[in-house]
Formats: sequence, C-alpha cells, structure tokens
Amino acid sequence: MGRAHEVRAASMAKTAAMKSKLYSRFGKELYMAAKAGVPDPDMNLTLKRKIQEAKANQVPADVIKRAIEKAKGGTVENYIANRYEGFGPGASTVIIDCLTDNVNRTVSEVKTCFNKAHAKLGVSGSVSYNYSEVGLFSFEYSDDEGMLEALILAEVDVVDLEVEDGIMSVQVAISDFHKAQMAIEELIPDVKFDVCEITMLPNEYTTLTESEDIELFNRLINLLNEVDDVQQVYHNVQL
Repeated sequence: MGRAHEVRAASMAKTAAMKSKLYSRFGKELYMAAKAGVPDPDMNLTLKRKIQEAKANQVPADVIKRAIEKAKGGTVENYIANRYEGFGPGASTVIIDCLTDNVNRTVSEVKTCFNKAHAKLGVSGSVSYNYSEVGLFSFEYSDDEGMLEALILAEVDVVDLEVEDGIMSVQVAISDFHKAQMAIEELIPDVKFDVCEITMLPNEYTTLTESEDIELFNRLINLLNEVDDVQQVYHNVQL
C-alpha cells in the first residue's frame, strides 16, 4: 500500500507539473498576443486563435482571462521569442522555441541541457530547413471525404489528411489555422481535440535503436521541458 501510494503521488506530481508548464506556456503566449494588438479577441485575430488553441488544450478559462487582464492592466513584461536548433544522439534533431525576458539566462540553460545529454547546439537554420510549419489537428473521426469537403468549402489549404484507427490527423497551412478549426467544429460540434496547435513537423523521421542513444535523447527532451522559458520542443524522432 505504501509503495502504491508513492507511485500515485509521483504520477499526480508529474501530471501537475505538466499542467503547470502548459498553463505557463499559454499564459505567456496569450499575454504577448494581447499586448501586440488590442486585448479583445473580436478585434485581434492572433489573440482569438491563441484563445481557441488554449481551450482546445484544456487550459482553464481563468488562466486565459488572467493573461488578457494582465495585458489590459499595462503590466510591463516583455518576452523575446527565440528559437534554438541542435543535434541529439544518432540522427536526431531538435528545435526549441522560447519566450524569455532574459536571453542570456535562456541560452545558458538550453546549452546546459544539450551538454548534459551529450548533444550539440547548432546555428540558426541548421535544423529547421528540414521541418515544415503547419497547423495540426488530431481528433476522433473517420469520414475523411466528408472532412476534406468541409475544409475545401471553407477555403482551407489542406497539407495532409489521414485516418488511422479512427483518429483523424489534419495538417493545414498556418494562415488557415483559424478557418480550419471553425470548419472542423462546425462539422463535428462536440469534437474534442487531442492536438490543436501550430507546430513544426520534420520532413523525415528517424528511429533510435541504440539504448544509450534513446536514454540520452529522453534526457535531453526532459531537461528542455523543465526549462521555464521553453515553450515548445520539436524533434524528428519516431517514438
């Protein structure tokens, strides 16, 4: 019983940490979107899209509201968006997007993560040239023809659409992210998104076979996700 309690407690702590990270990430992004324009989603399409993305990722309404109110209140917090690229074990590559108020601190922390995982930080463009930025949606649905028709009628540029085991994955041009989400929600009013975000997808995936490479790669990803300034981590490893 004692061991079971410890396992449950550890699992709950991990889940809480993941939620905290997610809320922090969206809090910053919502704040920046509201600050960059009018803090009203009806007049700020970037903010509107970010709110929809946050809701699709089960971010609580009070987290969204606090971020927007913070921007309305004139709080002076300036975050700089930075992207770092690097090479992990085997043929793995990694892209890290950050929002930071202290670039030197962030660079140092990201470098430390790479060093601890025996990985190498690259220069700008050394990895991202082999990735594509798309709007990505994943949800339960199997009628690919019906979905494609709905997206075309909504004038969405569909990059890819596939169904596997009842789960539909839709990739769209990032400029059509908002239109695509509206079209999906209109076709499936009670849709629950597993994924609803703008992301970087590798043009080619790699598989790590050596146990040491797998261990080092997992260490790198876990360390990066623990850095407060890291918003997103993308990679080309087929898990």
